[in-house]
Amino acid sequence: MTSAKKLYIKTYGCQMNVYDSARMADVLAPLGYSTTESPREADMVILNTCHIREKAAEKVFSELGRLKPLKEATRRRGGRMILAVAGCVAQAEGAEILARAPHVDIVLGPQTYHRLPELVATATRRAGGVLDTEFPVESKFDHLPDASAPQGVSSFLTIQEGCDKFCTFCVVPYTRGAEFSRPAAEVLDEAHRQAAAGAREITLLGQNVNAYHGAAPGGGEWGLGRLIRALADVPGTARIRYATSHPRDVDDELVEAHRDVTRLMPFLHLPVQSGSDRVLAAMNRRHTTADYLGTLERLRRARPEIAFSSDFIVGYPGESERDFEATLALVREVGFAQSFSFKYSARPGTPAATEPDQIPDEVKSARLARLQELLEAQQRTFNRSQVGRTLDVLLERPGRHPGQLVGRSPYLQPVHVLAPARLVGALVPARIIGAEPNSLAGERIECEERISA
Repeated sequence: MTSAKKLYIKTYGCQMNVYDSARMADVLAPLGYSTTESPREADMVILNTCHIREKAAEKVFSELGRLKPLKEATRRRGGRMILAVAGCVAQAEGAEILARAPHVDIVLGPQTYHRLPELVATATRRAGGVLDTEFPVESKFDHLPDASAPQGVSSFLTIQEGCDKFCTFCVVPYTRGAEFSRPAAEVLDEAHRQAAAGAREITLLGQNVNAYHGAAPGGGEWGLGRLIRALADVPGTARIRYATSHPRDVDDELVEAHRDVTRLMPFLHLPVQSGSDRVLAAMNRRHTTADYLGTLERLRRARPEIAFSSDFIVGYPGESERDFEATLALVREVGFAQSFSFKYSARPGTPAATEPDQIPDEVKSARLARLQELLEAQQRTFNRSQVGRTLDVLLERPGRHPGQLVGRSPYLQPVHVLAPARLVGALVPARIIGAEPNSLAGERIECEERISA
């Protein structure tokens, strides 16, 4: 019988990392590890890292510095803390991590965490860090156990990893590898398990999720649209979402799924990055603003109530004031419900990092402030437009006030309603009576729970 040990995982970045962290806990459970909320009592600490944000690596090294005294204190008590760095920073800078932080025991990439038991055994037997950042021939999904713990009312399900687009600013092809799609039967099996464990909403994840082309149960391949149709038949599933998408991979089958599948939410995150065709070409985005607007129009014709969010990068090398104004013009034309915007920051090893015409930080900051002012105004406008409507709200957790629950609208907005705790996990209609910049207030309509959104 394995002895009880404590595992602490700190997760950075994207939803896929949240999914990966849960699966790492599943992989380590047979070794006797159960999760804890505090690194101070942990026998093993994993930092599951992300390389997208600015100064991502330095933030990891800062955290490793804070963990070093905890590891030494554990040693003085006669115990041992195994310290591991996983994820995209580990993949990109594995050797550097071991050189700068020799108290790290394991460095592993996002494609090798199924080998954690072997890595833990190796690290326990010998001195010095263990590095595993190879891209294995076999899929890690072939070696992962079934998820042991439910994720809650809303769950994540990775269906695709990697990217073949090679945008010039992005490290994903180098840290996650080439595009890989899980077989449809495997995805459906996991969705059934999640729904049986209480998940009412499933978000399908991938670095380029709508490039999904998984092996079909009866031979051939399914695209994302066909997979969504099958997932809509999973008992207990009330909602389906997916993220993150590329504009080039919105095919007719996916548009038709938005038209026909009521459990697929009318809200899509579709990053455009810039409104300037010149900058898009420099980014190697492989679409123009006209392509992007045409895709949104196809989706709106199929699902008139659909709303969009997007990602924007300002200050890409060589971006002129005219290029930036084109981005503002695109935003005004579309009208986004939500969006994320960032200053360009160089990622080592990416083509854009070596471009000579880097934009001064003060210019990037000024442009970002102007863009965010416009995007925040659009989000407020969209939220206010929901007042007076009746929306289905999936209740997820208790709110801050007694008798209050918080859920999500079809458009991912947090909605606060007065409702009994027994309704956590229920999909209920609520009349929207107030709108804040980042949330809505709803009044629950007394009726039976709705099964589909």
